[in-house]
Amino acid sequence: MTRPSHKEIHGKIRKARELVSDGYFAVIEPDSIAADALELGYLIEDLPNIPSEILIEVKAENYVGDQPPQRSYEKQIIDCELFAFRWASKRFGCEIYVKFTLKDNTMWLVSLHEHREKEDE
Repeated sequence: MTRPSHKEIHGKIRKARELVSDGYFAVIEPDSIAADALELGYLIEDLPNIPSEILIEVKAENYVGDQPPQRSYEKQIIDCELFAFRWASKRFGCEIYVKFTLKDNTMWLVSLHEHREKEDE
């Protein structure tokens, strides 16, 4: 059986929504997220609101990550599974790529930017 399954992905999105709505949200690389925020046209001060806005839009069908999910090499989330999604965002008016993981009752944002044809990070 290939994983993550549609049901598992849906569960990860649901859990991420819950954590973000409860304020359990962190960013892996703030400088990278800040640079991408400028490209997407929002201020870094607005970042606390952005995950809840995009998680409303993202669906399990938008999963573009590896099967099985890639594992992180970042110190804070070492060996955690990464869940990547791409979809046409109404919030941003373009195709968005987001990657996150769930660890220690926190949704960790790894990437959030406009889809890049070459290679998403």
